[in-house]
Amino acid sequence: MNAAKAFLYSFSPHFHHLHPHKTRPDKSLHRRRCSVSELRPPNQRRHDFRFSVNREGHRFVFLVRARQPGVKSEPCDVSTESVKFQDELNEVVVSGEEDGVAWWEEFPKRWVIVVLCFSAFLLCNMDRVNMSIAILPMSAEFNWNPTTVGLIQSSFFWGYLLTQIAGGIWADTVGGKLVLGFGVVWWSVATVLTPIAAKVGLPFLLVVRVFMGIGEGVAMPAMNNILSKWVPVSERSRSLALVYSGMYLGSVTGLAFSPFLIHQFGWPSVFYSFGSLGTVWFAIWLNKAYSSPLEDPHLRPEEKKLILTKSVSREPVKTIPWGLILSKQPVWALIISHFCHNWGTFILLTWMPTYYNQVLKFNLTESGLLCVLPWLTMAFSANLGGWIADTLVSRGLSVTTVRKIMQTVGFLGPAFFLTQLSHVNSPAMAVLCMACSQGTDAFSQSGLYSNHQDIAPRYSGVLLGLSNTAGVLAGVFGTAATGYILQHGSWDDVFKVSVGLYLVGTVVWNLFSTGEKILD
Repeated sequence: MNAAKAFLYSFSPHFHHLHPHKTRPDKSLHRRRCSVSELRPPNQRRHDFRFSVNREGHRFVFLVRARQPGVKSEPCDVSTESVKFQDELNEVVVSGEEDGVAWWEEFPKRWVIVVLCFSAFLLCNMDRVNMSIAILPMSAEFNWNPTTVGLIQSSFFWGYLLTQIAGGIWADTVGGKLVLGFGVVWWSVATVLTPIAAKVGLPFLLVVRVFMGIGEGVAMPAMNNILSKWVPVSERSRSLALVYSGMYLGSVTGLAFSPFLIHQFGWPSVFYSFGSLGTVWFAIWLNKAYSSPLEDPHLRPEEKKLILTKSVSREPVKTIPWGLILSKQPVWALIISHFCHNWGTFILLTWMPTYYNQVLKFNLTESGLLCVLPWLTMAFSANLGGWIADTLVSRGLSVTTVRKIMQTVGFLGPAFFLTQLSHVNSPAMAVLCMACSQGTDAFSQSGLYSNHQDIAPRYSGVLLGLSNTAGVLAGVFGTAATGYILQHGSWDDVFKVSVGLYLVGTVVWNLFSTGEKILD
């Protein structure tokens, strides 16, 4: 009844007096027709009101009827202006704009944090993959052989390795906001300094790449710490998938724009332009982000209640129980699986443009553009996997089962498609195999990458730092080993090593991992 009143009220003069911005109907199209019964004694009364409204070619009919036998009605016409709705509808809220709250202010703050983390990871991979494109003209200019190229590519991981555990401890003790902000600023400065260091000499370039790795090394533990506090368990997979898809889209952006910038302005331009974007992100981060919901003075009470009632209590960590952590089989399953997963991932991240250039005979621009497809596939499938995983959990499937299913796809999918590369005869099929390999790899975001918060929510930053240290070691050894293998062997040998490690990871993960909390 209130809805009908509100609708009728919107046609009244009172409504248009209070809301002049609303369109007023044309009087010529707007008349009501009613039947009013003759007045009878109360026990023989009959009312039959029918409102017929024509507005802009649409007809609306409202009927309110109370019957008593033997009553006769006569029709009458009543104009719009003669109807008074104010007293009858004074409690109807007609416009939702009167509460004074804009739609963007009602957007969940936890998803603002997720989007900001997504943006940080977008910049992270933009700054990381630009070297994989720029290394081609750089190696030609400075006469670097494949072994030297592998050394330069792997030097990033030396610094990345140093700050994994330290970043996790730092984030769990002082808060993720400070640590992630520091990381973005640090690696952005190192990115801008890369061309200068390269022109000075190889040792200086290696040092700057190490510094860049130090900045990016704290990003994942800090992000894991923040999301473990802001995101309820029921939204964990999709939020992490969105954040990690920022890495993939960062690769897409970096690989797509780097060739254009190199052709137009020279290879140093990619480092200057990408690195400068970090300052914009940092300004927004300082203004909008908080390490936990308890620290945010602008968080709406209902959202704070939702987060705190559906999340595990996470007081700041004062000491790290290293002995207890390292005594758990699921922790070692996570560490080993992370190593096996990252070996193949980092090889494709750093060497894919070279593969396209050397094996498929694509030029620099084609290599950069075709590298975009696998990363786009990863961005899509990571979010798809996140929604699938959260849906399975919400329908009663155990977290352990969901994590094992998703990570098995993340291992066996890439292994299968990499084995097909030696059997394809066309560049198009090779690119398709790469895309499918990377696409199935992204299901790992709902597998091992979500598992840190499952098994140790209060130590999620430390645990991610610990397992990602193993993953970075895979990047260091795998990237350097690829350069050595290519100098003495073939790409088929490179892919065989990756496939073997994917299979080892599958066995270890399914035997020893769990989705249950093992550390409080």
